[in-house]
Amino acid sequence: MKNISKNSSAAEQETHNQTGESKGLDSFDLESLRVSQDFVKDSGVKKLLTTVPVRKPNKQDFVRVHPDSSYVLDTMLLNLKEERETYLVAPSFREEIPQELTHTRLALATNRQKVLFLWQLRLPGSSGKTDAWSMSALEAYEEAKKNWGRVSANMSLGAYDIYEALGNLSDPEWPDESMDEIVRIAFRNSFIDSYDHPVLRRLRGES
Repeated sequence: MKNISKNSSAAEQETHNQTGESKGLDSFDLESLRVSQDFVKDSGVKKLLTTVPVRKPNKQDFVRVHPDSSYVLDTMLLNLKEERETYLVAPSFREEIPQELTHTRLALATNRQKVLFLWQLRLPGSSGKTDAWSMSALEAYEEAKKNWGRVSANMSLGAYDIYEALGNLSDPEWPDESMDEIVRIAFRNSFIDSYDHPVLRRLRGES
């Protein structure tokens, strides 16, 4: 009886496909809708990397850092705290706003949800001085090259607490794109390379 039922269901679906009439899910074999977890890979589909946030890790996230040094960029960034915006500044325009810039390390990182981001780490300035927040963040960054870890701000300590994942978690999947390509994606709408850039005009008091 089961075989007859399946054959009947298949026949009904075939009739449905030929007539083009919709009968809803009640008459559809739901088993035929199942796909394997390898469906995307098997179908030859590749997820495009179109958005790369520039930020610190969320305190609930376990993160890893790409161990290859080519996926690190030490540069100068402009952080607009009120607007929560970050800009990459071309070298020829850094002298326009030297006091506004932060010596920063951008490192490719990912979380357990496979969300790639550029971890923003503050580096010592021209004086060479640093603080406990920056030092502990850099320690967490080094640890995340080898193990999944979580970073949480401890206001009483004045530094970040670092937690190592206890489970045997699998290694992250890294993109094929180079660091150059990733930085271009991350800052495609936030790169200052013009004297008339709206942000520079505002900081000069011209708008």
